[in-house]
Amino acid sequence: MADSAAAAAAAAAAAAAAQQQQRKEIYTYQAPWTVFSLAWSNRIQQNSQFRLAIGSYIEKYENSVQILKTRYTQHHPQVEPTMDIYSACTIDHPYPCTKILWSPEGMKNASTSGGNYGSRDLLATTGDYLRIWSLSPDDEHPAESGMLKSKKELMLNNNSKSDYCSPLTSFDWNEYDPSIIGTSSIDTTCTIWDIVAETAKTQLIAHEREVFDIAFSAGTDVFATVGADGSVRMFDQRNLEHSTIIYETRNLEPLLRLEWNKQDHNYLATFKVDSLTTTILDIRVPSVPVTELGGHHNCVNAVAWAPHSSCHICTAGDDSQALIWDLTQMSKRSVEDPILAYNAEAEVNNLQWSSSQPDWVSIAFADKLQILRV
Repeated sequence: MADSAAAAAAAAAAAAAAQQQQRKEIYTYQAPWTVFSLAWSNRIQQNSQFRLAIGSYIEKYENSVQILKTRYTQHHPQVEPTMDIYSACTIDHPYPCTKILWSPEGMKNASTSGGNYGSRDLLATTGDYLRIWSLSPDDEHPAESGMLKSKKELMLNNNSKSDYCSPLTSFDWNEYDPSIIGTSSIDTTCTIWDIVAETAKTQLIAHEREVFDIAFSAGTDVFATVGADGSVRMFDQRNLEHSTIIYETRNLEPLLRLEWNKQDHNYLATFKVDSLTTTILDIRVPSVPVTELGGHHNCVNAVAWAPHSSCHICTAGDDSQALIWDLTQMSKRSVEDPILAYNAEAEVNNLQWSSSQPDWVSIAFADKLQILRV
């Protein structure tokens, strides 16, 4: 009788633990270095629930990119298999990546005629140069291992007149035509690349000082930038003689990052260097923010719009918090509090919201990547 009671208690405890795990649904991967850049793959793979790329931050020339996948492992015959995250490939990368993105191929908006190297599995990184990498199964390992090998397909220098380069601060891969990538640089320029032709379509002086970020709007022609001169500028490739200044900070404090709302392209999010707040802008009403999102007790490091909703956004910062906000009423009243908050173990360096699996957000802090169900 005691044995059956003990078994029942153990079963109840296991069920409670499983329920708790399902409710939490937090998965953690520990890297061998500080994690800075990260990106979700846009492809859904049958043998891996998630697939991401992470980049190291090591203050020397030799850095790395890891391709992460997931698998289920049976740790005990009495317990349900658990999902583990493992590195399927490591790419040697000069200097830390300022940004990583997977090809938009596979996204619903991507053009099938974009010339995106056919069906190859592509990844782009920026640092000293723009590099394009392809991934394929590693024949030296069993197919069921899921291991991959990488090949550098392309390396593009934004300074065509010199072997030396100006470091690239960020880039964006156009979702509507995957042959187009835009890069931003500390030399005040932005470059729009045709990666199939391996040439620069356009290079322009975008700001008076360093350009820190670039993001495409809907279609292939309109993009916006932010930089050290404290301005948000919008460009149209059909008329590059003029740009529109959407917003300037009061004392021209540098703006660090820019995110375009993918569901409603009238809205942008940006934040200043060392700022506790995130600014939401409406391009139809320049100069005046729609709202300012507070909530953080230390500087904001990353922002990501929900890929499936026009009125939800996530911010993360040095206060170790990731906050999700509901902006439904922002045109009527200020947004005071987030609807969800997650406390990480350390300062959150970066954040990405999965476009292919919008129930999931990933954050990077210290030497860890965490995947959270929201």
